[in-house]
Amino acid sequence: MCDTLVALADATSDGSVLLAKNSDREPDEGHEVVLLAAAEHSPGERVRCTYLEIEQVPRTHAVLLSKPYWIWGAEMGANEHGVVIGNEAVFTKAPKEPADGLIGMDLLRLALERAASADEALEVITSLLARHGQGGRCGHTADLRYDNSFLIADPSGAWVLETAGRDWAAERVRSRRSISNAITIGGRPDRCSSTLVPSAVERGWSRSAEEFDFGRDASDFLYTRFSDARARQCRTTDGLAAAAGRLDVASAIGLLRDHGGTEPGFTPAKGLLGQSVCAHAGYGPVRISQSTASWVSHLAPDGTATHWVTATSAPCTSVFKPVWFDGGLPDLGPQPTGTYDPASLWWRHEDLHRATLADYARLHALYRDDLLALEAGLRARAAACRTADDRRRCTEEAFAAVDAAEARWTRAVAEASGRRYAPGLFGRAWKGFDRAAGRTPALT
Repeated sequence: MCDTLVALADATSDGSVLLAKNSDREPDEGHEVVLLAAAEHSPGERVRCTYLEIEQVPRTHAVLLSKPYWIWGAEMGANEHGVVIGNEAVFTKAPKEPADGLIGMDLLRLALERAASADEALEVITSLLARHGQGGRCGHTADLRYDNSFLIADPSGAWVLETAGRDWAAERVRSRRSISNAITIGGRPDRCSSTLVPSAVERGWSRSAEEFDFGRDASDFLYTRFSDARARQCRTTDGLAAAAGRLDVASAIGLLRDHGGTEPGFTPAKGLLGQSVCAHAGYGPVRISQSTASWVSHLAPDGTATHWVTATSAPCTSVFKPVWFDGGLPDLGPQPTGTYDPASLWWRHEDLHRATLADYARLHALYRDDLLALEAGLRARAAACRTADDRRRCTEEAFAAVDAAEARWTRAVAEASGRRYAPGLFGRAWKGFDRAAGRTPALT
């Protein structure tokens, strides 16, 4: 499950546009950040997405993507024109396509590669939906299939796009907005597919066109309810409202780290049901998602777009690092997979993250202040960058500094912990995740 939020110029402290997202996936599903150059393509060329091959366009834009390692598409990303998108799983009554096709993450990447504005991205996604539909296994190990919603932004505005099969509704964002794993658009979208309302009436979802409400009529009750989407969206909506006019990168990051108002003393070891915005997997069939990567885009009024990425799981244990298109990415090591590999940035951070889970409140406190101070320093440094070389050095040094700090924090946590796993069902769950990934935690 996931959460995505956006704040437009009137809601931010500096007139920028902010888009932020947590990508919630399976705990062992390695996540990577990649930067792909713009490219020209020959007539008749085709592109292979996760499951489906489709026609390619003459030119694709440069894109920065944060993505599960095995999926062609991405959970969140940006392009060279300042278009940024985050997607969400939504669970609807729409019939599933008979064959695997485009999945939501593919649609997100295709929109970034092909659109130079948020309006164009909306058109790209809805046109591809009409032509190809959506469908296919989206779970890493689980056969999880779902429809998708999207928050699409550029420096001038944003759209919410929500889908049910090939049908869709879109709502222009006014000031600020958040979405989670539920349809949020009601009966009067700004735009929608021509078949949306007639199909809902024909299928018996709605009694009449006049009474149609997309969120109420098309949602699958069970999956929507147990994703805890409504509660999480309330948290991000309330957080955006409370800081309206003062929102900045730091406050957006804070919203992604929200544990439901239970700080201090929060522990993810409690409960078999429910989930917070900063999601922590646990025991049982419901709490199966973990925030495996996080992202904040800052689209400044002067045209500068700074993208703050973790490239690691659990925003509460991760540092957000700055990336720019003209500054590039440093070498992040081998691509992470579903198997433990400490040479990979994502898995190396898991040593810190999973060690902290043995006694979250006590162990997280050992490095939380250092983490926040390091992150604040990176924001100050990023704000002072003026050239591509400045930005390249800033990104390289940020990733290096965070890697060194996390190594220190991991040693400190291991020395203070005294155990590999939390007691009870929560610890049993994480022992199972480690076993599946081939990870054996150290114990000093």
